[in-house]
Amino acid sequence: MKYNLLGNTGLKVSELCLGTMTYGGKGWAAAMGNLDQQAVDEQVKRAVEAGINFIDTANVYSEGLSEELTGQAIHNLGLSRHDIVLATKVRGKMGEGPNDAGLTRKHIFQQVDDSLRRLKTDYIDLYQTHSYDPLTPLEETLRALDDLVRSGKVRYIGASNVAAWQLMKALSYSTYNHVEKYVSLQAYYTIAGRDLERELVPLLQDQKVGLLVWSPLAGGFLSGKYTRENENEEGARRANFDFPPVDKEKGFDIIDALRPLAESKGVSVAQTALAWLLHQPVVSSVIIGAKKMEQLEDNLKAVDVQFSPEELQQLDEVSKLAPEYPGWMLDFTKGDRQA
Repeated sequence: MKYNLLGNTGLKVSELCLGTMTYGGKGWAAAMGNLDQQAVDEQVKRAVEAGINFIDTANVYSEGLSEELTGQAIHNLGLSRHDIVLATKVRGKMGEGPNDAGLTRKHIFQQVDDSLRRLKTDYIDLYQTHSYDPLTPLEETLRALDDLVRSGKVRYIGASNVAAWQLMKALSYSTYNHVEKYVSLQAYYTIAGRDLERELVPLLQDQKVGLLVWSPLAGGFLSGKYTRENENEEGARRANFDFPPVDKEKGFDIIDALRPLAESKGVSVAQTALAWLLHQPVVSSVIIGAKKMEQLEDNLKAVDVQFSPEELQQLDEVSKLAPEYPGWMLDFTKGDRQA
């Protein structure tokens, strides 16, 4: 297991992060999984044994139950809290009241205390805004987060699921007003969905913001279960919850390229898809989640998969984005100003 710096900080996180959306099985998250405490304890124990020091959850996963199970697992296993980088999120709907969602000071302050209680800890290493709140002024959100860092309840702050302009606006506000800056972005990125590369990847690299990848197997599409002849395997996640959206025709072309590579290396299709992400310089950590222990074991082996430059070029060709303005124009005009 390798450890990468999280953005422009000195904090080291494992290249694989344990995701917890499969914990609890309550509410809308039941489609992801319904692991109980015993199963959660087993997953956390195995992940830590493999070198993972990074665990990601959210208050909305199973209506808070995922946080409870995660915190209890750390307690049950006798793990040192200092050795774990614990991340959670805020923004989603956590009640029926008019102020039970969003990124207001009121909601953030309420939810951080609720998350701390459920996680059985007195601080959160990485507190992430789960998406954009169109109703709350950006400065209200950032100043509330800054207060949480100053209070000691939060160590670092991160963003998730935002547009490039929204993230850059937040970074600029923090810089010029001397408040805490987002150190990371949690975003959807996969060899079957490289949209992030158009605007966000250049921003992350320029601003030295870390990238945490969610759904690296495209909601199970790259697990190796799916083929053109078997698009909806019974009992599989996508049979009940076809998300995130995938261009399936292109996706099957990518699987057709991954499968022989996987066979030649004696690994699974899922491992090759995860390994491709681990070879991308912008990636700080890849979040893996599993319903079954054998899935977790398979995903953990991705850190050992290596690609030659020729193999990476082959995968890039089959998965690359179609040219889009202004990208193609910028590529056309930069030729006379290359270093």
